[in-house]
Amino acid sequence: MLTDKKISVVVVCYNDGGSVHEMHRRVTAVMKEITPNWELIYVNDKSPDNAMEVLRGVASKDKHLIVIDHAHNFGSQIAYTTGMRYCTGDAAILLDGDIQDPPELFPEMVKKWLEGYNVVYGVRARRKGGIARRIGYKLFYRLFKKLSYIDIPLDAGDFSLIDRTALNVINSFPEVDRYIRGLRAAAGFKSIGVPYTRDERFSGVTGNSFLGNFRWAKRMILSFSYKPLQLISYFAAIVTLLAAVVIVIYVILYIFFPAPRGFLTLFVGMLFLGAVQLLSISVIAEYLAKIFEEVKHRPIGTIQEIINDYKTAGKH
Repeated sequence: MLTDKKISVVVVCYNDGGSVHEMHRRVTAVMKEITPNWELIYVNDKSPDNAMEVLRGVASKDKHLIVIDHAHNFGSQIAYTTGMRYCTGDAAILLDGDIQDPPELFPEMVKKWLEGYNVVYGVRARRKGGIARRIGYKLFYRLFKKLSYIDIPLDAGDFSLIDRTALNVINSFPEVDRYIRGLRAAAGFKSIGVPYTRDERFSGVTGNSFLGNFRWAKRMILSFSYKPLQLISYFAAIVTLLAAVVIVIYVILYIFFPAPRGFLTLFVGMLFLGAVQLLSISVIAEYLAKIFEEVKHRPIGTIQEIINDYKTAGKH
């Protein structure tokens, strides 16, 4: 045993019905070696497969397993938030239900936690899968680090151990559109990374399409960067400078030479200015849409059912 403190394992489930038994087996085997006091919380984010039926069957045999069923699909970040707010451990370990993040890394994470680190995050030193996807992730995370106004570790995913002090702070953040990796870094607690190789999915098909990843990247940037708004000022300065240069050139040509005439010159100028204006308006619109979502203050992660709910049953 590494500790007698209580540890919660929060697993987000979407299209992971085929991985439930293997995840349960591996988490159970690892946690028995770490602490006698632990809980496994599965948050079913309205998975379209048979995940809920499988979870119901496993939970009927193992009271360590708590299943929270969302009323509809909210996305992984809200699912993590639900689990983080429900769990009662001195620390919580977060991971996806596809078993790309290995439970066998838990002992190393717990060891770092016991050494005094509030957050221990997994660093994807290597990914399995298609080379295009791997390169795309690498490039984006480096771009995001340049744009973000907080220091978010490179190649660090949601897979992490967060102790109760940091967990309470992250849970108190009022954001509706949440990004756990960013909130984890914004909390500012003592952190360290643990490198690992990220496997391919144990079963099922990923729901992350190219368009979905693009939308996800856009949400991340809007949540933790002002740079797109600042670019509007840079565009304005560049266009103003170009306009000034063109005016000077046209005046000189008008005085000494016949000034260039024609529809094409006017058309190109209008297209350029129109493109800059539309781009600027679209960036502002994205931020306005984000503000619109945040100010409504709707509940985060509506719960339809909880299986083995010890809070309602008065158990701990």
